[in-house]
This record gives sequence, C-alpha cells and structure tokens, in this order.
Amino acid sequence: MIAKLLIRAVDALYIPQVRRFISRDIFCYGVCGGVNMVLDTLWYFILYHFVVCERFVNLGFVVVSPHIATLCLVFPITFFTGFWLNRNVAFRVTHLKSRRQLLRYAISVAGSIVINYVCMKLFVESLYIWPTPSKMLTTVISVVYSYFMARYFTFNDKR
Repeated sequence: MIAKLLIRAVDALYIPQVRRFISRDIFCYGVCGGVNMVLDTLWYFILYHFVVCERFVNLGFVVVSPHIATLCLVFPITFFTGFWLNRNVAFRVTHLKSRRQLLRYAISVAGSIVINYVCMKLFVESLYIWPTPSKMLTTVISVVYSYFMARYFTFNDKR
C-alpha cells in the first residue's frame, strides 16, 4: 500500500523536463535515497534530543559521545527503511527472497562505509582537501557505488 503510493508519487514527479536528463531507474533510486535521508535526519533529531538527551552515554566499558550514540541508534532504522524503499519502490523487479537481498544489501552498505572512510582519509589527510568538499566528493562516489551495487548485485535476480 505505502509502496504503491510512493511509486505513484515518483511517477508524478517524473515530469518530461526530468526525463530528458535522468532515466526513471536513477530518478526513482534518487527519490528513495532522498526519502531515506530525510527520515534519517528526522530520526537523528528526535533521538538526539529526546532519547539520548544530548548527554554522553556510559556503557560501563566505554563512554560514547551523544552524537555517536545517536548515530548508532539511527543506523539500524535507516538501514531497514533504505532496504525496504529499494526493494519495494526503486528495484521492485526481482524474484529473490528478502533474506538473500537483505544480506546483499548489508554487504553493499558495509562497502559504502569502507568507501566513506577511505575516501575521507585520502582526500583530507593525503590530498589536503578541506573536509567539507571532501565529504561532498565522497558522497558522490558513495552514491554512484551504491546505485551500481543495488542495480547489479543486491536487487539483481540474475546473479
């Protein structure tokens, strides 16, 4: 039900001016990524201010800063919403079982985390690019990687 509403919204937004520049697959993937990013930001705000309460979290063996504790709480939520959006909206033409796709998605996300870490270390510490432009470039690389992984590995029923 929700997936059908989202697909209709994507179709409504996929106007002729957009069609000239972006394929429907990429547009749909971008919309799903944008929705997940907004959800991530909302969850982060709510959990940071009302669950973690902007305080350090003492786990007994380590004290975690509030922003990192919140990241740890938000990650599983947006991991599963991202998976659901990609499976049911962006790449719905597949016959693989959810469990297998979820494992592939986890591998893809792990790769994105590694890419983010390596690129930031490379750009900031080796190439001396400022952190913000480095993050922007890293995000572009990570999004391209994620799209190809989703299309040709995670949600590809021919593999």
